[in-house]
Amino acid sequence: QVQLVESGGGLVQAGGSLRLSCEASGRSFSIYAMGWFRQAPGKEREFAAGINWAGGSTMYADSVKGRFTISRDDAKNMVYLQMNTLKPEDTAVYYCALREDGRDPDRGPDYWGQGTQVTVSS
Repeated sequence: QVQLVESGGGLVQAGGSLRLSCEASGRSFSIYAMGWFRQAPGKEREFAAGINWAGGSTMYADSVKGRFTISRDDAKNMVYLQMNTLKPEDTAVYYCALREDGRDPDRGPDYWGQGTQVTVSS
């Protein structure tokens, strides 16, 4: 059983930055694909960013491309989401996600974190 714990959310003004962190329990972290999804009020959960196993490749939703950067530290079982130039429309609960097959982090994950709130004020 894998557990994911997010941290780093908060309130920030438009144009500001936040860094989200996600710590995963369990072994063999480096073989998993990791992703960040988000869910705004009244909207469906959507993919934001993902990284394949061992940091092989990254992928981003068009809405965050060029502003968000996903990275991982396999030695620490951590994945990060650096969010720059934040916009009010980035306001959402952000969820860390893990896929055991190591690929396609934008697809339905095997595990979810509990979520962390990000609020961007205008």
